[in-house]
Amino acid sequence: AASAPKPLPSSGPKSLREMPHPLATSSSEEMGPALTPSPDLLLPRSIADKDLSLPNGTPVDTSSPASSSSLLNRLQLDDDLDVETRDLFVTVDDPKKHVCTMETYITYRVTTKTTRAEFDLPEYSVRRRYQDFDWLRNKLEESQPTHLIPPLPEKFVVKGVVDRFSEEFVETRRKALDKFLKRITDHPVLSFNEHFNVFLTAKDLNAYKKQGMALLSKMGESVKYVTGGYKLRSRPLEFAAIGDYLDTFSLKLGTIDRIAQRIIKEQLEYLVELREYGPVYSTWGGLEVELSEPLEGVSACVGNCCTALEELSEDMTEDFLPVLREYILYAESMKNVLKKRDQVQAEYEAKLEAVALKREDRPKVPADVEKCQDRVECFNADLKADMERWQNNKRQDFRQLLMGMADKNIQYYEKVCVT
Repeated sequence: AASAPKPLPSSGPKSLREMPHPLATSSSEEMGPALTPSPDLLLPRSIADKDLSLPNGTPVDTSSPASSSSLLNRLQLDDDLDVETRDLFVTVDDPKKHVCTMETYITYRVTTKTTRAEFDLPEYSVRRRYQDFDWLRNKLEESQPTHLIPPLPEKFVVKGVVDRFSEEFVETRRKALDKFLKRITDHPVLSFNEHFNVFLTAKDLNAYKKQGMALLSKMGESVKYVTGGYKLRSRPLEFAAIGDYLDTFSLKLGTIDRIAQRIIKEQLEYLVELREYGPVYSTWGGLEVELSEPLEGVSACVGNCCTALEELSEDMTEDFLPVLREYILYAESMKNVLKKRDQVQAEYEAKLEAVALKREDRPKVPADVEKCQDRVECFNADLKADMERWQNNKRQDFRQLLMGMADKNIQYYEKVCVT
């Protein structure tokens, strides 16, 4: 049986404004002031007296885990949960290669253990291929547009550079897919999504995929606000700070990724030369009896260096680079959610201006304007909560990653410096 995944530790709930910018020159820099809507965007009504609506028009029950008003509390509580109190565990393992007439592909076993009432059974085991994971992510983006959806590893590889059926590549992808599902499982809203339930439990996922194709026209209607063509007057300072942070974060990680790849390439080239270098001393020692012992010692030392360098390169390739690439993709996903939020606010501003053009005394605010305001508020709450959660996970992931790589380098030099 698969062991239960341990939750990422939390540094405790903090507001977005209290979080230091990890890439800033000064640790005292703040993300920016709290979001304060301009007076012309405020409507004289109480949100508590209205039914909230998601961007797709679906009413939101504030007692539901999907409610924006309860999301921050759910996230804070979720960070403090022990493994024993969690009720949903998902693992990805056992990759298998399938050779068919038309194609060759890999499937992975997805095992689910749960005590949630939404599931009919306490345990499920299904097999999924990469395109099934891609289907799930697309469905989550469609049905939960206000939330940050974890990224998937890139589907395509450069021909001749990586063999996508090699054991190393399949294992790296398996780890990434496993992390993708665990990110969703740990989210207090995404983990309750009906498409996620189907992905984990359905024996035949193709039937649900075909059903989804028939609903594309309806879905297009529900997300029309994303491509409405409205222009945002100005992004609120809080979200402008998030956008600036993501741009800088992506730039820095991209630079580190390129340098790391170049280092690995040079290490592998050096390793090829080193493997040819050691045996020369052994051959020489066979010809020089008087020098045989020191020459064999040099050969053994070079061989030891080869082994240590190979292990270090593998650690960087399998552990270091995948985390960098995941967070580069994560930043892009967050930027996409931020753009959607801006579009909803732009739509709201445009509707308010249209109402103001009607020269009536205290005109009644149309229902569609109120719904649009609800969308803005949902986006703001969900985006800030997911950003805070992402920051907590990122701090823990990079702390473990960098400390682990430091240990690997120390171990490497200890091995090659042994006398």
